[in-house]
Amino acid sequence: MFENTLSIMIFLPIVAGLALMVLPVGREAARAAGLVVAVLVVILGLKVFINFTGAGGLEFVEKTSWFAYVGVNYSLGVDGISLLVLLAGACLFPMVYLLLKTKSKGFYANLLLTQGAMIGAIAAADMVLFYIFWEVMLLPIFFMIGLFGGPNRLPATLKITLYTIAGSLLMLAAIVYVGVSYHAQAGVWSFDIAELSKLSLTGPAATAAFIFFMVAFAIKIPLFPFHTWLPDAYTEAPTAATFVLSAIMAKIGVYGVIRFVLPIFAEDFTRYALILCYSGVIGMMYCGIAAIGQKDFKRMLAFSSASHMGIIAVGVFCMNLQALTGTLYQIVAHATSTGVLFLLLGIIEERMETRTISDLGGIAYKAPIFAVFFAVAMLASVGLPGTSGFIGEFLIILGAVKFNMMVGVLAGTTLIIGVCYMLWMFQRVFFEKSNTRTEGFKDLSAIETLTILPIVVLIIVMGIYPQPFLARITPAAAEHLAAVSTVQQQLADTTVPVMEQTTQKN
Repeated sequence: MFENTLSIMIFLPIVAGLALMVLPVGREAARAAGLVVAVLVVILGLKVFINFTGAGGLEFVEKTSWFAYVGVNYSLGVDGISLLVLLAGACLFPMVYLLLKTKSKGFYANLLLTQGAMIGAIAAADMVLFYIFWEVMLLPIFFMIGLFGGPNRLPATLKITLYTIAGSLLMLAAIVYVGVSYHAQAGVWSFDIAELSKLSLTGPAATAAFIFFMVAFAIKIPLFPFHTWLPDAYTEAPTAATFVLSAIMAKIGVYGVIRFVLPIFAEDFTRYALILCYSGVIGMMYCGIAAIGQKDFKRMLAFSSASHMGIIAVGVFCMNLQALTGTLYQIVAHATSTGVLFLLLGIIEERMETRTISDLGGIAYKAPIFAVFFAVAMLASVGLPGTSGFIGEFLIILGAVKFNMMVGVLAGTTLIIGVCYMLWMFQRVFFEKSNTRTEGFKDLSAIETLTILPIVVLIIVMGIYPQPFLARITPAAAEHLAAVSTVQQQLADTTVPVMEQTTQKN
């Protein structure tokens, strides 16, 4: 009954996107086709979520031998680690087609290609297949920014391209090393994720591969200091592309760390976890402070998104159940809240042709529904109790304190920075006096209201009643951490005797 659900979710958008590129259709027809495909993917995504049992292991499995000589298979599946990331990748795209307009059918075609490749990367159970989809999802982003971006789009496109190509090459080298290591230890070729997690990798070569993977994913998250491409790319990209980069693609970077790096390189991950945690905290601080000084609304949200990705990354590096569960939960919470913020900002930019905060004001008096939706998403992004953002951030900070008190304290206090600049921005844009630009600002139409309302309701439901989501991800998170816990104990056992010998000598 569900044999090909994941493949349909992947290739329906890809085939539709390729068809739009070659068929002589207009912009509105391309937009309508994209919307229909996106809605069908939502239906399939909800079908996966509802029928997901969480009993353990991959579900909705599809596996076909591809390059049997080297153990590469077309292998798909979903577990508690990937479920909510998949749900975000499936359910958020219809808002783009309904809320934002573009001048070219090519943009909608690239948007469809991006969605299909993203879902493919999330559902891939083979490391080579993941890499293929990882590369494919970057190409449409390149074209969307380079062809449809702002006045400084070419430097921004060049920067993000150089960063991502460098990361991809490092990842490819690491994948080759992992595959060769598995063949040396098991005597057969395989790039199956479950099989690769059984590897025992130690030594300088393993550490180098660990670093290569981490750099590739750190660029995509982005993690400090690999974040410098983000402000320009987010600002110059069309709002729909910025939405894709922030709401979904960055989450796939976090997902990659959880799925590949954590189980395969458990020893190196354990050894460098504290350094990675501080990298996430520094990123939170730096991007949060940078957001305060921004005059461009979109650039401020770009730094805000990067800051909140820092705490999501911290949750991974703390390596305990509370923090990892919080990270998986916060992936959807951040995707929904940030996605709504960027799309509403896109509406402001389309209607008033400005993103300068000082040019805006009094929108709440002219568009109360718009203001309420923006407020809910904004408060969720800063972790207000009763919203989805609070649950995830609370669990992450709880796990961070358990891992390292200083990391937990710094992560918790840094969140206050986000509250400051978000409330300051909201006051300036929505409650100060109207001006000639905002005087004629119209509220959301019925279609626009009905488009955003389900996501706003989801933000509140996830904040008030998180159990249906937590029940699906907690067992997989616990199972995922089991191997890491064993490695942590082994490292602790080897450290204690060394300390005792040093004490005896002294």
